[in-house]
Amino acid sequence: MKVEEIRKIAGKFGIKAGKMKKAELVKTIQQTEGNEACFASGMVDECGQGNCLWREDCA
Repeated sequence: MKVEEIRKIAGKFGIKAGKMKKAELVKTIQQTEGNEACFASGMVDECGQGNCLWREDCA
């Protein structure tokens, strides 16, 4: 997912993206949703979150 798309999602949560990088922004969204901020943590195979919006980009 492109950063601009992520910024739009962040805006829906009232998150001001500012100059946040992609991983930081996704983690902030995850926390706001009440989920573990695990994006890009290398745990994609162990996370068990198959329906995660970020899974495709996660590594």
